[in-house]
Amino acid sequence: MKQTICLFEDEGFRNLHPLVYTRPVYDLQCGILSLGEKISARFPNSRIIYHNRAYLTQVVQEKEKSTVNNFDYDNILFINGRVLIDDASVKIISKLKDDSILTANNSIVAAKLTKDNIKKFKEGLNDVTDQNSFGDLPSKEINIRLINYPWDLINNNAEEISSDFGTIRSRKNHKTLSFKSVEILNKKNVIIEKGVTIDPFTFLDGSDGPIYIGKNTRIMSHSSIQGPAYIGNDSVIKMHTSIYHGTSVGKVCKVGGEIENSIIHSYSNKQHEGFLGHSYLGSWINIGASTNNSDLKNNYGIVDVPINDKLVNSGLQFVGLIMGDHSKTAINTMFNTGSVVGVCCNVFGSGFPGKYLPSFTWGGSESLVEYDFEKAIEVIRAVMNRRNVSLTQAGILLLKNIFEMTSDERKNKISTTK
Repeated sequence: MKQTICLFEDEGFRNLHPLVYTRPVYDLQCGILSLGEKISARFPNSRIIYHNRAYLTQVVQEKEKSTVNNFDYDNILFINGRVLIDDASVKIISKLKDDSILTANNSIVAAKLTKDNIKKFKEGLNDVTDQNSFGDLPSKEINIRLINYPWDLINNNAEEISSDFGTIRSRKNHKTLSFKSVEILNKKNVIIEKGVTIDPFTFLDGSDGPIYIGKNTRIMSHSSIQGPAYIGNDSVIKMHTSIYHGTSVGKVCKVGGEIENSIIHSYSNKQHEGFLGHSYLGSWINIGASTNNSDLKNNYGIVDVPINDKLVNSGLQFVGLIMGDHSKTAINTMFNTGSVVGVCCNVFGSGFPGKYLPSFTWGGSESLVEYDFEKAIEVIRAVMNRRNVSLTQAGILLLKNIFEMTSDERKNKISTTK
């Protein structure tokens, strides 16, 4: 009998704002694959269903074409969508007995429920799961990696590129093609899919980690890519681009300049000169020419990052920019170390903007105003149409919900900057 696995969201999603305003936690990328894709790959031949916040359901249903928030099965293995899965955790989760749970640091990691307890779960379920959602079942504390903050994705990205590379290579044999006047070091560590164009005088260095280049991607001349690195399908790497270790670029992106240890989701552009380091950009973002971010303080101190209107000690020396979907920067924009920009922001002006810009704001260091929702939708629709993607009614409703959810923090921030 095929095993049913439910990827679920818990209260930990709150510390992953603004990246999860527009997607469930298991759709966050780390390495080549998303968190959910990693779990699916580790449990082949399983039926995957999804649990997420209610306002995301229509968009998730459009994307996944699978069961969302429907638990009509006799036996379900629930796995937290924030789990960063590996071989060791697969073995532990696979041995989980019926009607019992696994925990880590006060979070439910996994639960295996049979029919009666699935019914109780459904009856008591709120928008996300919490400690009470699975009832008073026998539990065991384990050591497992959970994504708690955006910088956890960034810090694990290089290692996860290598891990996902191995997963992909195990599925089928890949042959690294040769290209005229292109230097490739350690070819066995480089996968180049069909339809890729690599212009002369490009350098691919797989010495310190693997490089995966997706289908129909173009890499223009005089570009350098250092592994571990991932470039998604149908993307363009502009001339003289320098991509350093630990960088993931999603599908249908255009990138240029200097990028290090960063994650860029699909349909985003950073195609001009400028530095992006230890950062995470969502989808449908456009980074203006000569935009730069700092990822290291001048005193080499630990970086505090604004999460949910509170400064959180990251415990790290290197944290760059975290930016939600549909946001944009003007030319010559500068970001301080550990800056956070919400969904659908338009950032411009001289000097450094504040370290936190709420969703649907317009401006920067000099002034900040609310971005009119209808005008924002007009721009989003135009941007998506350029990529032959339609903004659906479900997508508009999603953005409307985010606009309303972030209203108070936007008002508070705007009032303090006047």
